[in-house]
Amino acid sequence: MKTLSKSRALAAKVIYAALQTLKDNGGELNGRDVVEKVGQQIELDDWAKSKYEKSGYIRWQSILHFFSIDCIKAGFLIKKKGVWYLTPEGEAALELGEIELLKTATKAYRKWQKEKASEETNEKSNAPTDSSSDKEQEATIDEIEQIAIEGLKNHIKSKNPYEFQDLAAALLRGMEYYTPFVAPKGKDGGVDIIAYRDPLGTVSPRIKVQVKHREQSASVAEVRQLMGLLQKDGDVGIFISTGGFTPDAKNTARSSHVHVELISLARFIELWQEFYHKLSDEDKSMLPLIPIFFYAPTI
Repeated sequence: MKTLSKSRALAAKVIYAALQTLKDNGGELNGRDVVEKVGQQIELDDWAKSKYEKSGYIRWQSILHFFSIDCIKAGFLIKKKGVWYLTPEGEAALELGEIELLKTATKAYRKWQKEKASEETNEKSNAPTDSSSDKEQEATIDEIEQIAIEGLKNHIKSKNPYEFQDLAAALLRGMEYYTPFVAPKGKDGGVDIIAYRDPLGTVSPRIKVQVKHREQSASVAEVRQLMGLLQKDGDVGIFISTGGFTPDAKNTARSSHVHVELISLARFIELWQEFYHKLSDEDKSMLPLIPIFFYAPTI
């Protein structure tokens, strides 16, 4: 039996740990949190924890990002806006064990790579791209994206509840809603923001927003409280919670006869990025972004 190289042995260990971590956390987790939890759960020697001279990135983390692309091509893993999702195929692959899981994922990547090269040849395009280099770039972009998202999260968490409430109202304005009411300090009656499609609120939907800026997950009781305020036809609820939502809260929102949209911190950031170009300069200044463009290989 062929012995794995030191790098591939490490890859097998960290990839398996990453998928297991996702399974243990309900199948989805912010990529940065996946990396942190893997680092806490497995034993890493000094070589694994050392930095690559060229990139400055920690070896085991770079290897995890690099081989996670194999898992994507195998259908074990999905990445979207910094969040990693374990697929049913990925959960089943955990039964293979560390080494066989990595071999299966790598085989799927090589199959995709071969098919891609064949397509390029058939289309008589320019010389085929260096897939290995593309893969390295994709892994690096993945790391940078997670660092950027973590920076956004930390900046949002540093705001007080009223500043975050103003940030939420700004996002709604960027989405072309009017926000005639943003609750001042003190009791708000359960509604922090009211948003309309037109200045007078004559056009549906009329949106009532509850905002919770804290580490604690929003409970089912809090979601039901917002539902109780949606009494008119055309009323829609939005619950924004930086601490996320309990499983019961999510199930209740999904099964409700009234529409309540749940927005976690990760989704809030995704929406802020999507609608940032539509914000006024004043609203942009609350959470300014700088777009950075990379070559995007079709990995």
